[in-house]
Amino acid sequence: MILVDDAGAFLPAINHSPWDGLTLADFVMPFFLFIVGVALALAYKRVPNKLEATRKAILRALKLFCVGLVLQGGFFHGVRSLTFGIDMEKIRLMGILQRIAIAYIVTALCEIWLKGDDDVDSGFDLLKRNRYQLFIGLIVMITYMGFLYGTYVPDWEYRISVPGSTEKSFFVKCSVRGDTGPGCNAVGMIDRKILGIQHLYGRPVYARSKQCSINSPQNGPLRPDAPSWCQAPFDPEGLLSSVMAIVTCLIGLQYGHKHKERIMKWLIPSFSMLILAFSLDFFGMHMNKPLYTVSYALATAGAAGLLFAGIYALVDMYGHRRPTAVMEWMGTHALMIYVLIACNILPIFIHGFYWREPKNNLLRLIGVGA
Repeated sequence: MILVDDAGAFLPAINHSPWDGLTLADFVMPFFLFIVGVALALAYKRVPNKLEATRKAILRALKLFCVGLVLQGGFFHGVRSLTFGIDMEKIRLMGILQRIAIAYIVTALCEIWLKGDDDVDSGFDLLKRNRYQLFIGLIVMITYMGFLYGTYVPDWEYRISVPGSTEKSFFVKCSVRGDTGPGCNAVGMIDRKILGIQHLYGRPVYARSKQCSINSPQNGPLRPDAPSWCQAPFDPEGLLSSVMAIVTCLIGLQYGHKHKERIMKWLIPSFSMLILAFSLDFFGMHMNKPLYTVSYALATAGAAGLLFAGIYALVDMYGHRRPTAVMEWMGTHALMIYVLIACNILPIFIHGFYWREPKNNLLRLIGVGA
């Protein structure tokens, strides 16, 4: 994501897809959720005290959620002006860390309380032992699809601040059910109703779509005939889409369970999920990261499973650990790296040392941004 944030504007192929479709950046979040699930299977391999484990899991999730509120709610917003603070009326309530916290706590509780004790000698035994976890994942997926395709989305209106004036109103005509376009989907409607539109992400990814941006797939001036929803806030880590993120974490949890012939038991479901995902996409249930559609969840989980199996074979089976040393270090410090760089802590620190004026900072001294 650091690469995407810094180079995505120049290389659209690695930036987030404006709506339907997959790019390199769209794999980052589900890959992280997948490996969180794998890690939980290892962390809760033995649980001597389920109540204590539950208490610690809830506390850890709350900490992660609160860190996300500070970092992604808008506290560190003025990198170059060295300003900070949050307007509580406009704080962004959801975000990447908040989504991870939600998926983490649900998956952790499933592993603590719903893991069977059956011996595993075959793939069927594995399914039998984890049947309650799989059932939870199925219920979550059905619930998501019910809301996405069954919720009626009425017409709605929003206001934004426009340079040269105070506020401008936009009317979005919907009156539709099951739409998965940017303006009239149930994911955005639920966030607007529950969280409030003022608490959503203010730079929607669909602003780079062909309908909105002259420079699509990059940001640019609005097209003269741009739809009314192009400037509407939309949270890519909203409530309903975070429900499907739980499924990705639960899939990773199954990969983390110890069993015989693990490579084949990873490869078969990975290829199966990819085939199902592309089939769903072909028949109209498109892969979409902002909505976190079922096809998107299956495609990214399948890809994560293949990558996981490949790294396991490379490192654990054939002993080639040295080539992955850098990735291992980044993995063990992922949250710290994300906080320091992707959330502007390190840039603010660098900009914070200056001579007389903020523009005379360390970057200017070494010739960056001069």
